[in-house]
Amino acid sequence: MNAQPAATNFPDPLVIAGRAYRSRLLTGTGKFKDLGETRRATEAAAAEIVTVAIRRVNIGQDKDQPNLLDVLPLDKYTILPNTAGCYTADDAVRTCRLARELLNGRTLVKLEVLGDQKTLFPDVVQTLRAAETLVAEGFQVMVYTSDDPLLARRLEEIGCVAVMPLAAPIGSGLGVQNRWNILEIVENAKVPVLVDAGVGTASDAAIAMELGCDGVLMNTAIAGARDPVLMASAMKHAIIAGREAFLAGRIPRKRYASASSPIDGTIA
Repeated sequence: MNAQPAATNFPDPLVIAGRAYRSRLLTGTGKFKDLGETRRATEAAAAEIVTVAIRRVNIGQDKDQPNLLDVLPLDKYTILPNTAGCYTADDAVRTCRLARELLNGRTLVKLEVLGDQKTLFPDVVQTLRAAETLVAEGFQVMVYTSDDPLLARRLEEIGCVAVMPLAAPIGSGLGVQNRWNILEIVENAKVPVLVDAGVGTASDAAIAMELGCDGVLMNTAIAGARDPVLMASAMKHAIIAGREAFLAGRIPRKRYASASSPIDGTIA
């Protein structure tokens, strides 16, 4: 999406590429049983940014098939096209160009270039190549990457508008596996940092937010749940709780007890 001035009429917005959002939960649109469930889960999550795999989801490519934009319209949601299924920089760039055409020139994209089908880890060399090309062409790139702080810094230097390190392999549900790397990325980034991939349940999302991440993107954790709509609601509340806990500041960890009602100064 083209950059717009950040809104100022609500507190603590998530600002990406100059546009402000109330919700810090970004959701995917794959793996749901139908478009109706996609819509209900997205509404329950209160998501404002939804990702779309251009190679897998119809947003106008096929006029004879149901169109996702009929249930998630452009005037209500920021549609974030992603390059899921791409294994080379050239394929990813080509997919982003197609998305720009389908979305009337909107340039906000999620870049992911995968290394292999087993782990779905990012191919960092191809990711860097694609990011450089897309930024040079005027795209606003939110980039899926490994949890390497040095790589995250390089992607920011290239001009990516958000860095999205994985918490764990895509769809694994393992939660944040390396808190220290995520924390290092967060503490040094000047662009939003959003955990992408690996979240399994609400506590995983809360942990990511408590580390100071600006948001979380998830799909399988919601769509693969026994009740996707209820899980979407749980994730919404987890994101809010985690963000508030981060802003409030947790107490230090200690080895021994510290009484809530100390005896100092009490009446004998």
